[in-house]
Parts: sequence; structure tokens; C-alpha cells
Amino acid sequence: MNTPTQTNTTKKAVVLLSGGLDSSTCLAYAKDQGYDCYTLAIDYGQRHHAEIQASENVATALGVKRHQVMPIDLTQIGGSALTDDSMAVPDFGEEDSEVPSTYVPARNTIFLSIALAYAEVVGADAMFIGVTAVDYSGYPDCRPEYINAFETMANLATKAGIEGNKLHIETPLIDLSKAEIIKLGHGLGFDYGMTVSCYQADEEGRACGHCDSCHYRKQGFEQAGIADPTRYA
Repeated sequence: MNTPTQTNTTKKAVVLLSGGLDSSTCLAYAKDQGYDCYTLAIDYGQRHHAEIQASENVATALGVKRHQVMPIDLTQIGGSALTDDSMAVPDFGEEDSEVPSTYVPARNTIFLSIALAYAEVVGADAMFIGVTAVDYSGYPDCRPEYINAFETMANLATKAGIEGNKLHIETPLIDLSKAEIIKLGHGLGFDYGMTVSCYQADEEGRACGHCDSCHYRKQGFEQAGIADPTRYA
């Protein structure tokens, strides 16, 4: 009698995890979808390290397979209020330009490229990124057409891709408002008190309360009708 061949049906995903609200919800969603998750936080020279610690806390709480912190110094390029100390982080509503000064040049392209390399190594089926095209600050690398273009490139540029092991970039939050994202995570039992979203949080992770990110986060909890666990300085 022939013995049935055992197949490994475990799905693997690399999840970009900043430690903020969106990326953490993305991780909770990926876990709920049955993925073994390999999380990746990028320490790129941002104004504070509280979000890096938050990413480690979230990864531990959600029981990921492995959490990696990758250092890369984008302060040497600058050009953003998040990586250049000579530029002030604006309050919400202070700027009238289409793309605000908190945009980090090519950040998602850099992050996704690193995640792509990691995905090839661990044999991941998917990469998850918590971009949203609804309640966001106008960043060009959060749009669906950008994500689609990167996925096409990824499957042309990798050994896995040309061997037929296609990688998919999952963006489960891209059409959701901040309130809808919070409701999704809340429904999955996620504790948002672990997350740090502020562009200029202090080293204890307390938020400033007046940058773009703080505005959208606070508004999201209010619209969702869920208590805001954010700690403010």
C-alpha cells in the first residue's frame, strides 16, 4: 500500500513591523489568516527608538516565529523631518504641500526591498505591509499602484520568482479608514496600548499629541468608539 506523501502546507509571511498601529494590526491580521510570521523592524535613524522597542513587544506578544531589527542609517541621506534634526516635525495642518516634510525619500521601496530579501531566505509566500490609502499623510509609496508595481518587480528580480514561487504583497489595510483599522485589530483582540505611532515620541513611548500621526490615531479611536490607550507626554 502506498503511503500518502506528506506536504508542508504552512504559510509563511514576512511582516514589516514598525511598532505602530497600522503595522501591528497587519501582523494580527496575518496571524489570524494562518501565517507563520517573520517580523522585520527597520531602525533607519528615525527620531526615536521607542517604536523599535514597541515592535519587539508586539512581536513577542503575538508569538511570531522570528523578529529581526535591521539597522540602516537614512540620516546620511536626510531630506525628511523624521531623519534630519535640522527639520522640525510639523503639527497637523501646518503644511499645505501635497507631500509633507515627514515623507522619507523612497522609504517603503527600501523597506520592501529588505523584506523581499528576507522573504526569499525564509521561503515566505507573502509580505505584509500596513499601508493605507485612506487616512494617511499623502505619501506616494502608500498607493495601490505602487504596491502592484513593486510586486511585479519582485517576481522578476528574485530567484524564487523566476522559479515560479511567486510572492504576493498583502495590504489588508489599504482601503480602510483609521477607525476601520482599529475596529479590525480590536476584533482580533489586539492591545493597542503596546504600539507607538507618534513621529516624535519620547524615549518612554509617550506621544506628542499634535503631529499628523497623532491626529489620525486619536481621530481613529474617537470614530471607532473605542477607548484610546495612547500615552501622551
